[in-house]
Amino acid sequence: MTDLTNLTIAEALNGLEKKDFTSVELTNAHIEAMAEHKNLNSFITETPEIALEQAKKSDEKRASGDAGLLEGIPLAIKDLFCTNGVQTTAASHILEGFIPHYESTVTQNLFNDGAVMLGKTNLDEFAMGSSNTTSHFGNVINPWKRDDGADLVPGGSSGGSAAAVAARICMGATGTDTGGSIRQPASFCGISGIKPTYGRCSRWGVIAFASSLDQAGTFARTIEDNALMLKSMAGHDPKDSTSANKAVPDFVAALDGNIKGKTIGIPKEYRVEGMPEEIAKLWEQGIEWLHSAGAKTIEVSLPHTHYALATYYIIAPAEASSNLARYDGIRYGLRVDEEDLTDMYEMTRAKGFGEEVKRRIMIGTYALSSGYYDAYYIKAQKVRRLILNDFISAFEKCDALLTPTAPSAAFAIGENEDDPIKMYLNDVFTVPASLAGLPGMSVPAGNDSKGLPLGLQVIGRPWDEEMVFRVAGVIENLAQFKGVPQTILKEAL
Repeated sequence: MTDLTNLTIAEALNGLEKKDFTSVELTNAHIEAMAEHKNLNSFITETPEIALEQAKKSDEKRASGDAGLLEGIPLAIKDLFCTNGVQTTAASHILEGFIPHYESTVTQNLFNDGAVMLGKTNLDEFAMGSSNTTSHFGNVINPWKRDDGADLVPGGSSGGSAAAVAARICMGATGTDTGGSIRQPASFCGISGIKPTYGRCSRWGVIAFASSLDQAGTFARTIEDNALMLKSMAGHDPKDSTSANKAVPDFVAALDGNIKGKTIGIPKEYRVEGMPEEIAKLWEQGIEWLHSAGAKTIEVSLPHTHYALATYYIIAPAEASSNLARYDGIRYGLRVDEEDLTDMYEMTRAKGFGEEVKRRIMIGTYALSSGYYDAYYIKAQKVRRLILNDFISAFEKCDALLTPTAPSAAFAIGENEDDPIKMYLNDVFTVPASLAGLPGMSVPAGNDSKGLPLGLQVIGRPWDEEMVFRVAGVIENLAQFKGVPQTILKEAL
């Protein structure tokens, strides 16, 4: 039998339909892969028993002719999505042991369509980070290796999901993207990932970091697999006031490979000083691929891009400061018992939150404080609107934008951790689209000189994920990226 862990979701669905194998067999293969690659620390909570029970039910449903869109497909769930009866931690000590009695809308949608849950993946604590090194449960290791053999970060915050997909532990995974937390890990791990338009997927049951920015999305090894997953996850949810009441298109049907006559914008402000030459070359290669597919490219200007990171690092911490105020040791999670109530609050939060979370809470609390609210938070919201206006103007001239995904390939664990500013710069290409609420997707398109994967990013108009998928699919087809992480190369071959 073919190595079942090397199949794409689309291939596995075809094999299940033809009865080449069962969901139980497919799930067992991935459970074995999960056990084999524990060293990557990509999971916080493994749920093999639940997975096998779900797989058995999927086989029964398929046999009765009642197969869902993702019937029998083993997926991983980022440990930011609440899962009924399964520990949900947000990778924080303050929520360790928390077991929800409800299911997030996104995961419920997936399970309704027959998806199988292998477990809950690791992340930066409360999704705050771009390296997946701030988790209370230890850092995730990227399955890719540099020439010097150093352990690399998988990117963050959704690094556990990205590493698990790249290592063939799961066929796809959920992620969340606040400022690049799907697209950057996808680039670092040599897979594809999409952040849809803000409001396309419900945030109900997703532990909040920054409510006006957080958006659920997908990871998979192909564009088609991401399209299948997003079609299942998306849709209006009356429980979420930010969920859009819009029909969900057939994203898979958009992958027709036809971009003839389309215009792709190339933002001149993304040619940042100090960008590695190999990333600039890959960007130029991407432009050539689009030309060969019949599209034309034009230079566009997004003049307020320079202010995007500063704007993001006022708005996101301010919203985090407000959202994380609910973790006080009273209702759920960690409690440090003290005689005085105020001492109990303070000690619980001091012990429960990690350093990066504390840093962002302090920044956000300062930005929201009396005398500084107008000077920082209100100004940041005004600049955010200018950034959105830049995109609106650009999209009057083009159908989508093409940029690099990240300013570097994956770096070694610990390499940039002594410099928070340098860590924040990892999101320089992804933050602007997040501030504007736009759909963005990273596509693996090549390797750097050390053999590590690099991604290109496609950004679309609001609610036009179909164009994002179409352009990304063309790049995927022409790039023919077939890289396999060194960690699993022997098993994959």
